[in-house]
Amino acid sequence: MEQEIINSYSKLLGINVSRETFSDFESYISMILEKNEKINLISNKFKEKNYIIQRHIIDSAQIIDIVNFNNNSATDIGSGSGMPGIIIAILLKNLKKDIKVKLYEKSYHKSNFLKNVSAKLNLKTEIIQKNIFEEKKIETGTIMSRAFKPMPVVLDLVSQNFSKFSNIIFFMGKSGREIFQNTLKDWDLEYSEKKSLTSEESFLINVKKIKKKIKNN
Repeated sequence: MEQEIINSYSKLLGINVSRETFSDFESYISMILEKNEKINLISNKFKEKNYIIQRHIIDSAQIIDIVNFNNNSATDIGSGSGMPGIIIAILLKNLKKDIKVKLYEKSYHKSNFLKNVSAKLNLKTEIIQKNIFEEKKIETGTIMSRAFKPMPVVLDLVSQNFSKFSNIIFFMGKSGREIFQNTLKDWDLEYSEKKSLTSEESFLINVKKIKKKIKNN
């Protein structure tokens, strides 16, 4: 593989990523760019390949070391074009982890795209073309929430619609600190933080336990 390609993923060198993984990432990016000509998977303003690698691939891949490997499934609750769900499925395949990634995406066209990517790259996924807010008693290991809904909405969703989970990973952007502090007014969370690899202003929150605070009138 060309050294230039390997160098473009250099931020992932701290993670056990094989050359086969980079090859899968490259195939996935090609599929995104091809499909983006027909449906809006990513903004046309940011469809340069290197931007996709830095902003989407690396940003999604960096959570692999906080995904729970002791469960047989993980869930991307609003997958869109597949980030982070497809990225994590690629990493799990190449790490030889027997974990199914469930990707919820209510759009018919995006769901079909996710199915095509999964088939081409031989990923262990389940594409669920449903509105996750209408699903009940969901059981999973890691829950991934990236550019989906605000943190309080996701916590309500998990509290009401999931009967079992191991942890929730939130991707927090530049306004994330204020959102997080406001969320803690209503929720007791057992959590840890991780600095983002892709932006000085971004960070990750890994939540293990959630409990809504009871407010006194």
